[in-house]
Amino acid sequence: MPKLPILKPEDLCFPNLNGAGDWSIKGYQKRGGYKGLKKLLTTKPAEHIEKLKASGLRGRGGAGFPTGLKWSFMPDPKTTGKPSYLVCNADEGEPGTCKDRDILRYDPHTLVEGMIVGCYTLGAKTGYIYVRGEYYDESSRLQQAIVEAREAGLLGKNILGTGVDVEIHIHLGAGAYICGEETALLESLEGKKGQPRLKPPFPAGFGLYGCPTTINNVETIAQAAVILKKPLEWWTRHGRENNSGTKIFSISGSVNKPCNIEAPMSIPLRELIDTYAGGVIGGWDNLQAIIPGGSSTPMLSPTQADTMLMDFDALRAEGTGLGTAAVVVMNKDVDLLRVMTRIAAFYKHESCGQCTPCREGVGWTYRLMERLSKGDGTIDELDQLYALTKKIEGRTICAFADGAMWPIQGTLKHFRHLFEAKIQEKTSA
Repeated sequence: MPKLPILKPEDLCFPNLNGAGDWSIKGYQKRGGYKGLKKLLTTKPAEHIEKLKASGLRGRGGAGFPTGLKWSFMPDPKTTGKPSYLVCNADEGEPGTCKDRDILRYDPHTLVEGMIVGCYTLGAKTGYIYVRGEYYDESSRLQQAIVEAREAGLLGKNILGTGVDVEIHIHLGAGAYICGEETALLESLEGKKGQPRLKPPFPAGFGLYGCPTTINNVETIAQAAVILKKPLEWWTRHGRENNSGTKIFSISGSVNKPCNIEAPMSIPLRELIDTYAGGVIGGWDNLQAIIPGGSSTPMLSPTQADTMLMDFDALRAEGTGLGTAAVVVMNKDVDLLRVMTRIAAFYKHESCGQCTPCREGVGWTYRLMERLSKGDGTIDELDQLYALTKKIEGRTICAFADGAMWPIQGTLKHFRHLFEAKIQEKTSA
């Protein structure tokens, strides 16, 4: 397969992702930002939604749900008698993921413009950006971008004389991973404990303050505005069918040049690592495993990684997922069992405790992982651990428990022999 060309600045949704240019409104406008905004705010919202559907844009926060379809679920505000809201999920708590952080830090006006266009399309006059509490510097820069946009007449009342009113507010979270789940985010935004809601009702019908609400990730909202400005072919020429466009990949771990990079969807994983991250430390033959989409996605073996395409459908076919596209590379120098036990400890700590299978089960699986990774246990307990993960998966209100179980299942699937070697070594001693 021939290598894909590296994207040019005009091909990117986030040309300042590396922070090389001016992040302020002057730099953003110099790169073409806010150009054509007036036209977007005078086009019928239904046309925007149809174009997003045609683009095939899928949510960049992890679930990969079609954005145009999601936006179409919002009712007409004239028929509800209630205000509508657009909420941006900038919580970004998934270990290994830092793409939204760089958008907020180096290209915040892409999100501001996306929120303006998104609010107009959804019939909302108010948008909220829920930012991870630890991202204080990033949220401060985003607030400055909001102020700049307001002073330029791009935000507030009667934007650019179009009669469109939009206001944006930032809300800092308290550092809970569970608030990355959309309904837990809404609960936290309302001032309550961040715990997921039962669905239905879905946020489009009963969301923030009981009003119609759409929640999307930072990258999704920012990309939506760019897609609506450009010809459809500009976006769909990248990626396979149903996996169109570009994506920010966070590449870390055992690579020579860890980075956040915007690349075409469906790019081969090996090419992504070799071209953008300088290759695996010690060479590709020194590769042990790769987490393809953040800590909650099952690992890939070197054989799988060698031919894997980085998109939603290809990874799902291999029993894992694109998730947030946080690619964590582990070479043979890494104690893989220690890493996966630490990930299990993270999920134990972050469970909100609302559902019994998660509250009790995630801690149980962590304690088993901790013992078995040190060789303290029996071979039979490996089967018990796998059976336990299947009893927890799919039995809770939200997908947190699933995300906590999948890394353990992936470890047992590909690296059971490491557990067995530890146990046999301990037994022999």
